[in-house]
Amino acid sequence: MKQLLKEIGHNPLLWGLAFVPILFVCHWLIPESHTLLFILSVLAIIPLAALLSLATESVAHRTGDAVGGLLNATLGNLTELVIVLAALQSGQYMLVKASIAGAIVANTLFMLGASFLLGGLKHHLQEYNRVNARFQAGLLFLATVALLVPSAVKEADSPAGSAFTQKLSLALAVLLLATYALGLLFSLKTHRELFAVAESGESSEAPLPLGVALGTLAIVTVLVALVSEVFVESVQQAALSFGMTPAFVGFIVVALVGGAAEMGSAFSGARKNRLDLSVGIALGSASQIALFVAPVLVLLSYVIGPQAMDLQFWPGAVVMMLIATMAAALVTSSGRSTWFVGVFVLMVYLVFAMTLYLLPPRAH
Repeated sequence: MKQLLKEIGHNPLLWGLAFVPILFVCHWLIPESHTLLFILSVLAIIPLAALLSLATESVAHRTGDAVGGLLNATLGNLTELVIVLAALQSGQYMLVKASIAGAIVANTLFMLGASFLLGGLKHHLQEYNRVNARFQAGLLFLATVALLVPSAVKEADSPAGSAFTQKLSLALAVLLLATYALGLLFSLKTHRELFAVAESGESSEAPLPLGVALGTLAIVTVLVALVSEVFVESVQQAALSFGMTPAFVGFIVVALVGGAAEMGSAFSGARKNRLDLSVGIALGSASQIALFVAPVLVLLSYVIGPQAMDLQFWPGAVVMMLIATMAAALVTSSGRSTWFVGVFVLMVYLVFAMTLYLLPPRAH
Protein backbone atom coordinates (compact mmCIF):
# COMPACT_ATOMS: atom_id res chain seq x y z
CA MET A 1 0.00 0.00 0.00
CA LYS A 2 2.91 2.35 0.71
CA GLN A 3 4.13 1.77 -2.83
CA LEU A 4 0.72 2.71 -4.22
CA LEU A 5 0.58 5.91 -2.18
CA LYS A 6 4.12 6.73 -3.30
CA GLU A 7 3.11 6.29 -6.95
CA ILE A 8 0.10 8.59 -6.45
CA GLY A 9 2.28 11.19 -4.77
CA HIS A 10 4.88 11.21 -7.56
CA ASN A 11 2.44 11.16 -10.51
CA PRO A 12 0.71 14.54 -11.07
CA LEU A 13 -1.92 12.87 -13.26
CA LEU A 14 -3.05 10.73 -10.33
CA TRP A 15 -3.61 13.85 -8.25
CA GLY A 16 -6.78 14.22 -10.29
CA LEU A 17 -8.27 11.42 -8.17
CA ALA A 18 -9.50 14.28 -5.98
CA PHE A 19 -12.19 14.88 -8.63
CA VAL A 20 -13.81 11.52 -7.78
CA PRO A 21 -15.18 12.53 -4.33
CA ILE A 22 -15.91 16.04 -5.65
CA LEU A 23 -18.05 14.47 -8.40
CA PHE A 24 -20.01 12.32 -5.96
CA VAL A 25 -20.62 15.27 -3.62
CA CYS A 26 -21.82 17.49 -6.48
CA HIS A 27 -24.03 14.69 -7.79
CA TRP A 28 -25.62 14.43 -4.35
CA LEU A 29 -26.01 18.17 -3.75
CA ILE A 30 -26.78 19.51 -7.26
CA PRO A 31 -28.00 16.58 -9.38
CA GLU A 32 -29.58 18.92 -11.95
CA SER A 33 -26.26 20.59 -12.93
CA HIS A 34 -25.75 18.24 -15.89
CA THR A 35 -23.04 20.23 -17.65
CA LEU A 36 -20.93 20.50 -14.48
CA LEU A 37 -21.41 16.81 -13.68
CA PHE A 38 -20.44 15.89 -17.24
CA ILE A 39 -17.17 17.85 -17.00
CA LEU A 40 -16.38 16.48 -13.52
CA SER A 41 -17.09 12.90 -14.60
CA VAL A 42 -14.64 13.23 -17.50
CA LEU A 43 -12.02 14.73 -15.18
CA ALA A 44 -12.58 11.88 -12.70
CA ILE A 45 -12.31 9.10 -15.27
CA ILE A 46 -8.90 10.29 -16.56
CA PRO A 47 -6.92 9.73 -13.30
CA LEU A 48 -8.86 6.54 -12.65
CA ALA A 49 -7.73 5.40 -16.09
CA ALA A 50 -4.13 6.19 -15.21
CA LEU A 51 -4.39 4.22 -11.95
CA LEU A 52 -6.01 1.31 -13.78
CA SER A 53 -3.16 1.44 -16.28
CA LEU A 54 -0.58 1.25 -13.48
CA ALA A 55 -2.26 -1.74 -11.84
CA THR A 56 -2.75 -3.57 -15.13
CA GLU A 57 0.91 -3.12 -16.09
CA SER A 58 1.88 -4.69 -12.76
CA VAL A 59 -0.31 -7.72 -13.48
CA ALA A 60 0.83 -7.92 -17.12
CA HIS A 61 4.45 -7.92 -15.90
CA ARG A 62 3.80 -11.36 -14.40
CA THR A 63 1.20 -12.79 -16.78
CA GLY A 64 2.74 -11.67 -20.08
CA ASP A 65 1.56 -9.03 -22.51
CA ALA A 66 -0.99 -11.27 -24.25
CA VAL A 67 -2.96 -11.99 -21.07
CA GLY A 68 -2.28 -8.48 -19.80
CA GLY A 69 -3.74 -6.98 -22.96
CA LEU A 70 -6.82 -9.19 -22.65
CA LEU A 71 -7.22 -8.21 -18.99
CA ASN A 72 -6.95 -4.51 -19.75
CA ALA A 73 -9.32 -4.72 -22.71
CA THR A 74 -11.86 -6.55 -20.58
CA LEU A 75 -11.71 -4.06 -17.71
CA GLY A 76 -11.78 -1.12 -20.11
CA ASN A 77 -14.81 -2.53 -21.90
CA LEU A 78 -16.54 -2.99 -18.56
CA THR A 79 -16.70 0.80 -18.39
CA GLU A 80 -18.11 0.92 -21.91
CA LEU A 81 -20.63 -1.78 -21.00
CA VAL A 82 -21.82 0.14 -17.93
CA ILE A 83 -22.32 3.29 -19.99
CA VAL A 84 -24.32 1.63 -22.76
CA LEU A 85 -26.35 -0.49 -20.32
CA ALA A 86 -27.72 2.69 -18.78
CA ALA A 87 -28.57 3.99 -22.26
CA LEU A 88 -30.09 0.63 -23.19
CA GLN A 89 -32.33 0.60 -20.15
CA SER A 90 -33.66 4.06 -21.00
CA GLY A 91 -34.34 3.05 -24.61
CA GLN A 92 -31.69 5.31 -26.19
CA TYR A 93 -30.83 2.80 -28.90
CA MET A 94 -29.31 5.41 -31.19
CA LEU A 95 -26.81 6.25 -28.44
CA VAL A 96 -26.16 2.54 -27.79
CA LYS A 97 -25.45 1.72 -31.44
CA ALA A 98 -23.36 4.86 -31.91
CA SER A 99 -21.35 3.89 -28.81
CA ILE A 100 -20.71 0.37 -30.14
CA ALA A 101 -19.64 1.60 -33.58
CA GLY A 102 -17.66 4.48 -32.09
CA ALA A 103 -15.81 2.25 -29.62
CA ILE A 104 -14.80 -0.15 -32.39
CA VAL A 105 -13.55 2.69 -34.60
CA ALA A 106 -11.90 4.60 -31.73
CA ASN A 107 -9.99 1.55 -30.48
CA THR A 108 -9.01 0.43 -33.97
CA LEU A 109 -7.92 3.84 -35.25
CA PHE A 110 -7.45 6.36 -32.44
CA MET A 111 -5.95 4.09 -29.77
CA LEU A 112 -3.82 2.12 -32.24
CA GLY A 113 -2.70 5.22 -34.15
CA ALA A 114 -1.86 7.20 -31.02
CA SER A 115 0.11 4.23 -29.65
CA PHE A 116 2.16 4.02 -32.85
CA LEU A 117 2.73 7.79 -32.79
CA LEU A 118 3.71 8.06 -29.12
CA GLY A 119 5.93 5.00 -29.28
CA GLY A 120 7.49 6.07 -32.57
CA LEU A 121 8.39 9.52 -31.24
CA LYS A 122 10.56 7.85 -28.59
CA HIS A 123 11.77 4.77 -30.49
CA HIS A 124 12.97 4.88 -34.10
CA LEU A 125 11.46 1.51 -35.09
CA GLN A 126 9.19 -0.73 -33.05
CA GLU A 127 8.32 -4.39 -33.57
CA TYR A 128 5.46 -6.54 -32.32
CA ASN A 129 3.94 -9.98 -32.90
CA ARG A 130 2.13 -9.66 -36.21
CA VAL A 131 0.41 -13.05 -35.75
CA ASN A 132 -1.51 -11.67 -32.78
CA ALA A 133 -2.31 -8.44 -34.65
CA ARG A 134 -3.55 -10.28 -37.73
CA PHE A 135 -5.57 -12.66 -35.57
CA GLN A 136 -7.34 -9.78 -33.79
CA ALA A 137 -7.86 -7.95 -37.09
CA GLY A 138 -9.36 -11.13 -38.57
CA LEU A 139 -11.78 -11.49 -35.66
CA LEU A 140 -12.72 -7.84 -36.04
CA PHE A 141 -13.35 -8.26 -39.77
CA LEU A 142 -15.61 -11.25 -39.09
CA ALA A 143 -17.57 -9.27 -36.52
CA THR A 144 -17.84 -6.28 -38.87
CA VAL A 145 -19.30 -8.52 -41.58
CA ALA A 146 -21.86 -9.83 -39.08
CA LEU A 147 -22.79 -6.26 -38.12
CA LEU A 148 -22.96 -5.23 -41.78
CA VAL A 149 -25.43 -7.92 -42.89
CA PRO A 150 -28.56 -6.71 -41.00
CA SER A 151 -27.91 -3.17 -42.24
CA ALA A 152 -27.58 -4.38 -45.82
CA VAL A 153 -30.96 -6.16 -45.89
CA LYS A 154 -33.24 -3.99 -48.01
CA GLU A 155 -36.41 -5.65 -46.71
CA ALA A 156 -35.77 -4.20 -43.26
CA ASP A 157 -37.81 -1.17 -44.27
CA SER A 158 -41.04 -3.20 -44.17
CA PRO A 159 -42.71 -4.59 -41.02
CA ALA A 160 -41.96 -8.16 -42.09
CA GLY A 161 -38.39 -7.18 -42.84
CA SER A 162 -38.01 -5.64 -39.40
CA ALA A 163 -39.11 -8.88 -37.77
CA PHE A 164 -36.60 -10.77 -39.93
CA THR A 165 -33.83 -8.34 -38.97
CA GLN A 166 -34.62 -8.86 -35.29
CA LYS A 167 -34.45 -12.65 -35.60
CA LEU A 168 -31.26 -12.40 -37.65
CA SER A 169 -29.68 -10.09 -35.06
CA LEU A 170 -30.48 -12.54 -32.27
CA ALA A 171 -28.94 -15.44 -34.22
CA LEU A 172 -25.87 -13.37 -35.07
CA ALA A 173 -25.45 -12.40 -31.40
CA VAL A 174 -25.22 -16.07 -30.41
CA LEU A 175 -22.84 -16.76 -33.31
CA LEU A 176 -20.54 -13.88 -32.36
CA LEU A 177 -20.41 -14.97 -28.71
CA ALA A 178 -19.45 -18.49 -29.79
CA THR A 179 -16.73 -17.08 -32.03
CA TYR A 180 -15.38 -14.98 -29.16
CA ALA A 181 -15.20 -18.01 -26.86
CA LEU A 182 -13.45 -20.11 -29.52
CA GLY A 183 -11.01 -17.26 -30.17
CA LEU A 184 -10.04 -17.20 -26.50
CA LEU A 185 -9.55 -20.96 -26.54
CA PHE A 186 -7.32 -20.71 -29.62
CA SER A 187 -5.14 -17.81 -28.46
CA LEU A 188 -4.81 -18.68 -24.77
CA LYS A 189 -4.86 -22.47 -24.84
CA THR A 190 -4.41 -24.56 -28.00
CA HIS A 191 -2.03 -22.26 -29.96
CA ARG A 192 -0.71 -19.91 -27.31
CA GLU A 193 2.88 -20.33 -28.60
CA LEU A 194 1.95 -18.33 -31.71
CA PHE A 195 1.13 -15.32 -29.56
CA ALA A 196 4.46 -15.02 -27.73
CA VAL A 197 5.51 -11.39 -27.51
CA ALA A 198 8.38 -9.93 -29.48
CA GLU A 199 11.64 -9.62 -27.58
CA SER A 200 11.45 -5.90 -26.96
CA GLY A 201 10.50 -3.51 -24.24
CA GLU A 202 12.04 -1.94 -21.22
CA SER A 203 12.70 -4.50 -18.54
CA SER A 204 11.83 -3.12 -15.18
CA GLU A 205 10.33 -4.48 -12.01
CA ALA A 206 6.59 -4.23 -11.55
CA PRO A 207 5.75 -0.95 -9.81
CA LEU A 208 3.17 -2.65 -7.54
CA PRO A 209 3.09 -6.04 -5.76
CA LEU A 210 0.61 -8.48 -7.29
CA GLY A 211 -1.80 -8.38 -4.34
CA VAL A 212 -1.90 -4.58 -4.27
CA ALA A 213 -2.29 -4.46 -8.05
CA LEU A 214 -5.26 -6.87 -8.03
CA GLY A 215 -6.90 -4.98 -5.16
CA THR A 216 -6.39 -1.70 -6.99
CA LEU A 217 -7.91 -3.19 -10.14
CA ALA A 218 -11.04 -4.24 -8.23
CA ILE A 219 -11.52 -0.92 -6.44
CA VAL A 220 -10.83 1.23 -9.49
CA THR A 221 -13.19 -0.84 -11.64
CA VAL A 222 -16.01 -0.21 -9.16
CA LEU A 223 -15.22 3.52 -9.04
CA VAL A 224 -15.14 3.74 -12.84
CA ALA A 225 -18.54 2.05 -12.99
CA LEU A 226 -20.00 4.54 -10.47
CA VAL A 227 -18.50 7.52 -12.30
CA SER A 228 -19.80 6.13 -15.59
CA GLU A 229 -23.35 6.10 -14.22
CA VAL A 230 -23.09 9.81 -13.41
CA PHE A 231 -21.61 10.39 -16.87
CA VAL A 232 -24.57 8.69 -18.57
CA GLU A 233 -27.08 10.66 -16.52
CA SER A 234 -25.51 13.98 -17.51
CA VAL A 235 -24.19 13.41 -21.03
CA GLN A 236 -27.45 13.92 -22.92
CA GLN A 237 -28.29 17.28 -21.34
CA ALA A 238 -24.68 18.41 -21.55
CA ALA A 239 -24.63 17.45 -25.23
CA LEU A 240 -27.50 19.85 -25.90
CA SER A 241 -25.52 22.63 -24.22
CA PHE A 242 -22.56 21.94 -26.50
CA GLY A 243 -24.72 21.50 -29.62
CA MET A 244 -23.85 17.82 -30.14
CA THR A 245 -26.19 15.16 -31.53
CA PRO A 246 -26.77 11.75 -29.85
CA ALA A 247 -24.88 10.07 -32.71
CA PHE A 248 -21.80 12.27 -32.24
CA VAL A 249 -21.97 11.87 -28.45
CA GLY A 250 -22.08 8.09 -28.75
CA PHE A 251 -19.62 7.72 -31.60
CA ILE A 252 -16.95 10.12 -30.33
CA VAL A 253 -17.51 11.28 -26.73
CA VAL A 254 -18.77 8.08 -25.08
CA ALA A 255 -16.27 5.96 -27.04
CA LEU A 256 -13.25 8.05 -25.98
CA VAL A 257 -14.35 8.50 -22.36
CA GLY A 258 -15.38 4.86 -22.01
CA GLY A 259 -12.03 3.72 -23.40
CA ALA A 260 -9.91 6.11 -21.34
CA ALA A 261 -8.71 3.36 -18.99
CA GLU A 262 -7.38 1.04 -21.67
CA MET A 263 -5.99 3.95 -23.69
CA GLY A 264 -3.82 4.91 -20.75
CA SER A 265 -2.29 1.42 -20.64
CA ALA A 266 -1.87 1.26 -24.43
CA PHE A 267 -0.07 4.61 -24.61
CA SER A 268 2.15 3.78 -21.63
CA GLY A 269 3.08 0.42 -23.15
CA ALA A 270 3.99 2.03 -26.47
CA ARG A 271 6.27 4.57 -24.79
CA LYS A 272 8.04 1.70 -23.00
CA ASN A 273 8.52 -0.11 -26.34
CA ARG A 274 6.05 -2.82 -25.33
CA LEU A 275 4.01 -2.50 -28.50
CA ASP A 276 2.63 -6.04 -28.17
CA LEU A 277 0.70 -4.84 -25.13
CA SER A 278 -0.55 -1.72 -26.96
CA VAL A 279 -1.64 -3.58 -30.10
CA GLY A 280 -3.22 -6.30 -27.98
CA ILE A 281 -5.24 -3.73 -26.03
CA ALA A 282 -6.33 -1.71 -29.08
CA LEU A 283 -7.33 -4.51 -31.45
CA GLY A 284 -8.31 -6.89 -28.64
CA SER A 285 -10.66 -4.31 -27.18
CA ALA A 286 -12.22 -3.53 -30.56
CA SER A 287 -12.82 -7.21 -31.36
CA GLN A 288 -14.13 -7.78 -27.82
CA ILE A 289 -16.69 -5.01 -28.26
CA ALA A 290 -17.83 -6.41 -31.61
CA LEU A 291 -17.80 -10.08 -30.57
CA PHE A 292 -18.89 -9.80 -26.93
CA VAL A 293 -20.30 -6.43 -25.88
CA ALA A 294 -22.59 -5.90 -28.90
CA PRO A 295 -24.13 -9.41 -28.78
CA VAL A 296 -24.59 -9.20 -25.00
CA LEU A 297 -26.44 -5.92 -25.41
CA VAL A 298 -28.77 -7.52 -27.96
CA LEU A 299 -29.55 -10.34 -25.52
CA LEU A 300 -29.94 -7.99 -22.55
CA SER A 301 -32.32 -5.74 -24.50
CA TYR A 302 -34.90 -8.55 -24.21
CA VAL A 303 -34.61 -8.30 -20.43
CA ILE A 304 -33.97 -4.67 -19.45
CA GLY A 305 -34.83 -2.70 -22.59
CA PRO A 306 -38.23 -1.25 -23.49
CA GLN A 307 -38.03 -3.35 -26.67
CA ALA A 308 -35.63 -5.73 -28.37
CA MET A 309 -32.58 -4.16 -30.04
CA ASP A 310 -31.26 -5.28 -33.41
CA LEU A 311 -27.83 -4.97 -35.03
CA GLN A 312 -28.95 -2.68 -37.83
CA PHE A 313 -26.64 0.37 -37.94
CA TRP A 314 -26.93 3.42 -40.13
CA PRO A 315 -24.91 3.12 -43.38
CA GLY A 316 -22.25 5.62 -42.33
CA ALA A 317 -21.40 3.64 -39.18
CA VAL A 318 -21.10 0.41 -41.16
CA VAL A 319 -18.77 2.03 -43.69
CA MET A 320 -16.60 3.54 -40.93
CA MET A 321 -16.30 0.22 -39.08
CA LEU A 322 -15.38 -1.60 -42.28
CA ILE A 323 -12.76 0.99 -43.28
CA ALA A 324 -11.32 1.00 -39.75
CA THR A 325 -10.95 -2.78 -39.83
CA MET A 326 -9.27 -2.71 -43.25
CA ALA A 327 -6.91 0.08 -42.14
CA ALA A 328 -5.91 -1.89 -39.03
CA ALA A 329 -5.24 -5.01 -41.09
CA LEU A 330 -3.16 -2.95 -43.54
CA VAL A 331 -0.89 -1.21 -41.02
CA THR A 332 -0.34 -4.26 -38.77
CA SER A 333 0.58 -6.74 -41.52
CA SER A 334 4.33 -6.09 -41.27
CA GLY A 335 4.80 -6.36 -37.51
CA ARG A 336 6.75 -3.07 -37.50
CA SER A 337 5.76 0.49 -36.80
CA THR A 338 7.09 4.05 -36.96
CA TRP A 339 5.59 7.34 -35.84
CA PHE A 340 4.22 8.20 -39.30
CA VAL A 341 2.15 5.00 -39.34
CA GLY A 342 0.43 6.44 -36.28
CA VAL A 343 -0.18 9.73 -38.08
CA PHE A 344 -1.74 7.87 -41.00
CA VAL A 345 -4.14 5.92 -38.78
CA LEU A 346 -5.06 8.98 -36.70
CA MET A 347 -5.88 10.99 -39.82
CA VAL A 348 -8.40 8.36 -40.89
CA TYR A 349 -10.08 8.70 -37.49
CA LEU A 350 -10.10 12.50 -37.66
CA VAL A 351 -11.75 12.36 -41.08
CA PHE A 352 -14.54 10.27 -39.56
CA ALA A 353 -14.92 12.50 -36.49
CA MET A 354 -15.03 15.72 -38.52
CA THR A 355 -17.54 14.29 -40.99
CA LEU A 356 -19.84 12.99 -38.26
CA TYR A 357 -19.77 16.31 -36.40
CA LEU A 358 -20.55 18.40 -39.48
CA LEU A 359 -23.06 15.99 -41.04
CA PRO A 360 -24.61 13.75 -38.37
CA PRO A 361 -26.66 10.77 -39.56
CA ARG A 362 -30.40 10.72 -39.15
CA ALA A 363 -31.83 8.73 -36.27
CA HIS A 364 -33.98 5.73 -37.15
